[in-house]
Amino acid sequence: MTDGSSGLRRQLRQWLAPISATPLHPQWQAARCGRRRNAWIEERAFGLVLDIGCADGQIRQGLRNIEGYIGLDYPITTKLYGTRPNIFGDAKALAFAENSFDTVLLLDVVEHLSQPEAALREACRVLKFSGRLLLTIPFAYPLHDQPHDFQRFTVHGLEYRLREAGFETAVIVEATDGIDATAGCLSMTLAQGAIDAISSRGWRMVMVPIAIALIPIVNLLGWLLSKLLPARNMMPAAYYVVAHRRGIP
Repeated sequence: MTDGSSGLRRQLRQWLAPISATPLHPQWQAARCGRRRNAWIEERAFGLVLDIGCADGQIRQGLRNIEGYIGLDYPITTKLYGTRPNIFGDAKALAFAENSFDTVLLLDVVEHLSQPEAALREACRVLKFSGRLLLTIPFAYPLHDQPHDFQRFTVHGLEYRLREAGFETAVIVEATDGIDATAGCLSMTLAQGAIDAISSRGWRMVMVPIAIALIPIVNLLGWLLSKLLPARNMMPAAYYVVAHRRGIP
């Protein structure tokens, strides 16, 4: 991936922001998924909340049923992503006492952790026995925030790692079905192909208008087919997880 491609992608992200809620945008499916994710989190977070990998802490604005919020992120993320945590820390070595938080959030974070099992053990340690872990993680989604994108887990891989970390899994929800997820990936891939073609300034630039025209068609067709012919338990865009600390206090 060239620097020119990355710069063009950043510019396009800004230009396309006003249409992010429409099928014209290559990340339309991801935006819809993100809004559903936030609503899902807002319904379930309570008490004192620890948001591990909080980025800019935007989720805090929608949390109505909480008593306090601490956003934590790794120091280097400020330079890389402009994060604004309340405190800096390391997910695999949290500076909090055991049994401290009612809700621990790991929102689209685990895929970026080089030692996810250690981070899950720490999340379990600081969570109250009466509390809940709310975790979201992409599955069928392109590589992002490279080179800090390390893994994807199936539902079975998630259950195993949560169990090993000391959790009981209460709920694992598929964010979308396989058709909608596939359409979302194809739209983003078409956009990346167009960006690469523009950056190369070669003959492939003639394909750019075709790619742009296909994006809303793919988005809408995926949305429609997912309603008429949903493909579940196969390839969701993401998983949403509720888990509780196992054992007796």
